[in-house]
Amino acid sequence: MARFKVVALGGTFDIIPKGHFVLLQNGFSISSKVIIGLTSDEFAIKKGKKLLHNYSQRLESLKSIINKNFPDSNYEISKLDNDFGPAVLKNEVEALVVSEEMIGKGEILNKLRAKGHLPPVSIIGVPMVLAEDGKRISTTRIKNAEIDLEGNLL
Repeated sequence: MARFKVVALGGTFDIIPKGHFVLLQNGFSISSKVIIGLTSDEFAIKKGKKLLHNYSQRLESLKSIINKNFPDSNYEISKLDNDFGPAVLKNEVEALVVSEEMIGKGEILNKLRAKGHLPPVSIIGVPMVLAEDGKRISTTRIKNAEIDLEGNLL
């Protein structure tokens, strides 16, 4: 039985390395429904990201990975034009699933929810996934051809 009815998580998902997959896996393993915020092209660029794929390509890739690896899961994908998206506004969201380095965002989210008279969400920190060299797996390292999606050195 799931710990939560609804959790939220988010990302750019330009490519989906092992760390992003683990984030999704955590969300689906603890909840009956996962709301996934997918960063818009405009917001990603504003945050300094160099995208390989546009929003529709990233959306299709994300759906494909979810449907293949988490069949029959209940989820919704929502376009993110800011750091929080629907998790701020939806009362039914009970937890935010984030990488350990983003736990501070969860604390900010709870302050925003309090202003909107919404209950705080639990913050579920997912440990960073390390590459075989002991450094974290990151999209930047993959794009720079240092490592592959699984963290193997190239």
